[in-house]
Amino acid sequence: MSGAGPARGVSRRLLLGLPLLAAAAAGGGFYALLRRMEAGRYDPHAVDNPLIGHAIPDFAPLPAQAPASTGFGSADLRAALSAGGRPVLVNFFASWCVPCRIEHPELMGLAKTGVPVWGIAYKDQAADAAKLLDEDGNPYLRLARDESGRVAIDWGLYGVPETFLIDRAGIARGHWAGPLSAEIVRDEVSPLLRKYA
Repeated sequence: MSGAGPARGVSRRLLLGLPLLAAAAAGGGFYALLRRMEAGRYDPHAVDNPLIGHAIPDFAPLPAQAPASTGFGSADLRAALSAGGRPVLVNFFASWCVPCRIEHPELMGLAKTGVPVWGIAYKDQAADAAKLLDEDGNPYLRLARDESGRVAIDWGLYGVPETFLIDRAGIARGHWAGPLSAEIVRDEVSPLLRKYA
């Protein structure tokens, strides 16, 4: 019985010390973030995606976004990659997404230079997505609808827009969460397109 008192005191001290340890860990993380920002190495859009370095997930053919477009599944994408001999950008977007409109000119520019861009309208109404593309132009070589959002989950999406660079072997080599900017295209997308061409 006499040993219960000291053991209880030790466990109380440990419990009281846990919040201090948590605060110290949070402070250390915040300090590391500040140092990265100061050194210019912090990118708020740099979101890790588990798909990078791995084959694209299998998914059944998605319906076409509009009568003029062609839906696709993973088998269609793999076949195009092996036959086309160049990487493909897969872009998840939605008409209700303001950042998607911001990046749209960059996608149009990439498509005009011959980069194959395949689009997946994420949880969008077909008429709304069609209106967006009618107004702003259609950069997509193939265009499908992920009405349920299931394919987006399999790709590890955080939101829209998100863009993936898929190499000729069907491996995800690049990922950009958030809108593509001219700088991102110049400094990140274009070098990867050249590397995996």
